[in-house]
Amino acid sequence: MNTMSFQDNVVIVTGASSGIGAATAIQFAKEGANVVIVARNEKNLTTIAEKCAEVGNKPLIIVADLTKDDNIKQIIDTTISHFGKLNILVNNAGKSEFVDIASEDVMEKFDEIFDINLRAAVFLTSLSVPHLIKNRGNIVNISSIGARAVLFPGNFAYCASKAALDHFTKVVALDLAPHGVRANSISPGPVKTKAMNDDFWEAMAKRMALGKVIEPEEIANMILYIASDKAKSITGSSFLVDGGMLLKG
Repeated sequence: MNTMSFQDNVVIVTGASSGIGAATAIQFAKEGANVVIVARNEKNLTTIAEKCAEVGNKPLIIVADLTKDDNIKQIIDTTISHFGKLNILVNNAGKSEFVDIASEDVMEKFDEIFDINLRAAVFLTSLSVPHLIKNRGNIVNISSIGARAVLFPGNFAYCASKAALDHFTKVVALDLAPHGVRANSISPGPVKTKAMNDDFWEAMAKRMALGKVIEPEEIANMILYIASDKAKSITGSSFLVDGGMLLKG
């Protein structure tokens, strides 16, 4: 039996239009899952849906703004209406922005980051729980190396939101353990995206003990493992995937 198979599982992946979310959606589709891909960019979601369909089931696209409660409710309602169940929730959507602590809009920026990185994950989890309990499902939250270390100045709101997400994950894991529902988080180091140029990634690679930055597919593989039956005794844990960056200080 292939215990990494997600045949007939229903999986929600937020922030699925690019990067880790996109790679995760494609990997789940390849393993037989029915994937619900969520993001604001419909064009990018359509592209990812096509890539999923090339290797597995065509996903359900939901265009949503996770700062709006009615949009979050729509994600769960549409998923259950379409598939009738939910097995796995991947809270991947996130926002990172450098904020000057002395700036006039500091609290506005702070709230924007917390709304995406923490509040949306909390509300989505809350709405998902009744459905996850029915299927003894699990939750994977995507945190960050920033939850454990200060790597750049001006990143306090992002780091604080991700540290809070890690603690939220642990408490939820304890709360839901009696129902057979697991919750874990993954803290990636620098993950290569098109948002930065090659010079930036070369500089980041020098800060990694392994001498290379992380590819989105590597985090996706970790997410699938944590969500699979191979990890059925793992809950309330936070996994650092940073290429040894913290080892170098």
